[in-house]
Amino acid sequence: MNRVHCIILNWRTAEMTVDAARAAVQAMEGIEGAITIVDNDSQDGSFEKLQAECGSWPRVRVVQSGRNGGYGAGNNFGIRTGLPGGADYVYILNSDAFPAPDAIRALLDYLETHPDVGLAGSHIHGPDGAPHTTAFRFPSIGSEFEGAARTGIFSRLLESRIIAPPLPTQTTRVDWLAGASVMIRQAVLDQIGLFDETFFLYFEETDLCRRAALAGWPTAYVVESRVAHIGSVSTGMKDWSRTPRYWFESRHHYFVKNHGKLYAWLATLAHWAGLGIFRLRVLVQGKTSHTPPYFFRDFLTYSLGLRSKPEK
Repeated sequence: MNRVHCIILNWRTAEMTVDAARAAVQAMEGIEGAITIVDNDSQDGSFEKLQAECGSWPRVRVVQSGRNGGYGAGNNFGIRTGLPGGADYVYILNSDAFPAPDAIRALLDYLETHPDVGLAGSHIHGPDGAPHTTAFRFPSIGSEFEGAARTGIFSRLLESRIIAPPLPTQTTRVDWLAGASVMIRQAVLDQIGLFDETFFLYFEETDLCRRAALAGWPTAYVVESRVAHIGSVSTGMKDWSRTPRYWFESRHHYFVKNHGKLYAWLATLAHWAGLGIFRLRVLVQGKTSHTPPYFFRDFLTYSLGLRSKPEK
């Protein structure tokens, strides 16, 4: 049986995807399996560029999803294409992530020697070597309040609820990982299903890790697997002038799906309260607000289900 099926999802980042695929090819040396590059209906010539550049590489194929259904849908399309004879593991690699030569092997070795673990993700760092925070706790009412308030006294009181605790320095189990470089047992996906395609972008890997955890498959952060990551290239998050509608939709869907409508409302109220506290601090202390423009209004508008929703 083939061992690892590597999926690289492209959306309008063809040149960078080629670089990611080249790094993945090197990191896949000595490992059974293949790489599937999925163009997520970029409609900018990406598919043709990727075919021309990577289509003739050994163990690499380029496919077209036919629609941009989001991150989860695009990766699901690649997973469903499968490999002849099947695969033991699916490895998700972002198009702006570049694994070290031993990064994929480190994840594979960890999962092979820890049969009770369902997912394993890499230590992610920037081009300058600075670590990226990619290991998290599951969202909760407490984390919604703490993350919005951003105030020392509440952060200390809610320390165990902080979404992004200090990054582990040793390989350890965590609640969930950002999806830049994650290996998943195929058996886990067979049991719990693929990414929930209701999420267009954001919270889909959180949901997948939670479903896996509930089914008895924890997630591990593997520091020995190192991957360079530029970040937010396809999403444009760094350049957002306004938080897009799909972020609000994904957040709402996550809480309702995993905790019910009442819990989702309480989490929303906690977030509102935290935002109010932070806005008061900005006014009283003259602090700089890093909250995106219109965020408070958009958050309120979407949570109340009004017609005038934030634009995608």
